[in-house]
Amino acid sequence: MGELVQEELSALESIFCGPDEWEVVSCSGGTSFRINTNGQGFLDENIPLHLSFHLPATYPFCLPGISVNSHHLTRAQCIVIKEKLLEQAEKLLSEPMVHQLVLWIQQNLKYLIGQPETTIGSEDCSLSTSTSVNDGMWITLLHLDHMRAKTKYVKTVEKWTSNLRLTGRLMFLGKIILILLQGDRNNIKEYLILQKTSKVDVDSSGKKCKEKMISILFETKVQMEHKRFLAFEVKEYSSLDELRKEFEAAGLKELFSEFVLKLANHHQFLNQIHR
Repeated sequence: MGELVQEELSALESIFCGPDEWEVVSCSGGTSFRINTNGQGFLDENIPLHLSFHLPATYPFCLPGISVNSHHLTRAQCIVIKEKLLEQAEKLLSEPMVHQLVLWIQQNLKYLIGQPETTIGSEDCSLSTSTSVNDGMWITLLHLDHMRAKTKYVKTVEKWTSNLRLTGRLMFLGKIILILLQGDRNNIKEYLILQKTSKVDVDSSGKKCKEKMISILFETKVQMEHKRFLAFEVKEYSSLDELRKEFEAAGLKELFSEFVLKLANHHQFLNQIHR
């Protein structure tokens, strides 16, 4: 098993850590595992999905084996989902793709199965009314110590936020790097796992490394006074005052004063010491 696959499996195990969400079936002739998750149906109801993956020895340079099962879907629907997942996998060859495939089916299931009366088999017509725990919209502010491989790092952050449907800002002010995330709390948690378990940057010798210098400055449920970001944007600021205006426009004046201003003062103090 290659290092890339080992890292992906470790990340997947961290992400799907709930009861019965993750199971490794076999490690001979490649790696086989199951992920039990939910997708949203046509009426936004939760539909349980049992996804089985087999990663051959040459993965990710070849397609994974995929099997889809659900007591709430017909066999024909499961086949369609499998085919669509393989189509998506073809676009992601040469890079770890399982988590992106799971996110994709969670977000697109309703478009593949259509309306319930025309798609759900009569033997399974009563959909589960249980819903996953949803804490609603949250906002989280992260601080990164540095980015050595900035271009790649930024593209990775943009890809993760897009896949997880998170909005907000990646903000640069001199050596200060902040990530402001807004979205479903569970998706923010998944983002943090990706951030900490993926080799997203390089060390001083140029070798790929995981992010170890990230800190959560603040997190809270979105309040009435908070602006709803419509997209995730990367922005560079020329002054602290410009950054302050960004926070104030988002209804986050207190957050700026309590955390960002202190961080900026700390950086200024360190710069004075090293002069």
